[in-house]
Amino acid sequence: MNTVRRVSYVFLCIFPFLSFVVFGVRAFRIPGVYQAVGVAYFAAIAIAAWTLGARAIRADAQDRRLLGLAGTLLVTSFAPVALLWVGIGGPWQATAAENEMRYLVLIVMAAAIASGFVVLREALSGAGERFYATLGFAAIILSGPLYLIWNIFAFAAFFGKEHAGEMPAAIVSLRDMMDLLLFVAGFLTYLATAAFAASLGRVQWLGRGAARAFMIVNGVALLFLVLRGVQYPDGRATPWYTNPGFIVGIPAVPFIMPFLLGVVLLRRAGEERP
Repeated sequence: MNTVRRVSYVFLCIFPFLSFVVFGVRAFRIPGVYQAVGVAYFAAIAIAAWTLGARAIRADAQDRRLLGLAGTLLVTSFAPVALLWVGIGGPWQATAAENEMRYLVLIVMAAAIASGFVVLREALSGAGERFYATLGFAAIILSGPLYLIWNIFAFAAFFGKEHAGEMPAAIVSLRDMMDLLLFVAGFLTYLATAAFAASLGRVQWLGRGAARAFMIVNGVALLFLVLRGVQYPDGRATPWYTNPGFIVGIPAVPFIMPFLLGVVLLRRAGEERP
């Protein structure tokens, strides 16, 4: 791997963790500044993804195209986040209009992650691995619609708040149901990611140690999620960064590990002999 691709790989690997600062610090939300930073951040992730291996979607070999497409979908799920979320902070810090945009972006992310895993399942089936790939496929097919439903309700809540001054009472009354939807969606996404990591390990597209690490991290996230319970805690009650159950339940956090799997897929797709 040449230097440019190596730099792209490292940047994409640290991107989700760097984003906790870029997106979480409300002080960055300065008009004119956050738009410029967002455009630069978006361009950086797009260029890095293309350099690393997204261009493989134009390859002649079917397996390489599938790898490139799966990796591209998983990685670019965070592209609208990079563009629009600079300094957005938590939902309790953002304006109603910003929160509407937040949940529209999450809809795009959920759709991209689900699509990426569907394509990955096809690639893995072609490589002869169907057991774990099918398990992951089943989990992501269930979690995707749940995320879409939850985000639509969340968008509607803040749409009502922006235009009527308060969230619609009908949606507020469904808070417990929405917490359950988000819990199940996150649980299934972590499960799907662990299953696909195991599948990638079986066909040796992911090293044994790396596959095990992906599975352990997702397993730990599942444990924290289950220990937290179905009800989503209030991030204002205690510092959110001290509550692992809160962190693993943040709607975008379960997408981090699929993003990193996408980086691995792009790296492989970009090799001369994937």
